[in-house]
Amino acid sequence: MSNNHGNTPAAWTGVSVSMLGFVVGGIALMLDPINLPLFYVGLALAAGAFLVFLVMAKMGLHEEKH
Repeated sequence: MSNNHGNTPAAWTGVSVSMLGFVVGGIALMLDPINLPLFYVGLALAAGAFLVFLVMAKMGLHEEKH
């Protein structure tokens, strides 16, 4: 297990993008009528956060600095 407990730029960016996706999707569901295209944008952002994390981790931004 990593000693950094997720305190890396890759982890913070992944969580931030995911949170943005959930907020956009939640707002889309609260609109009357429900805005499905906006909901799918939020869904894509939330799913894309994992890809953002993986790319940043491959770039070395998920490693502990000494």
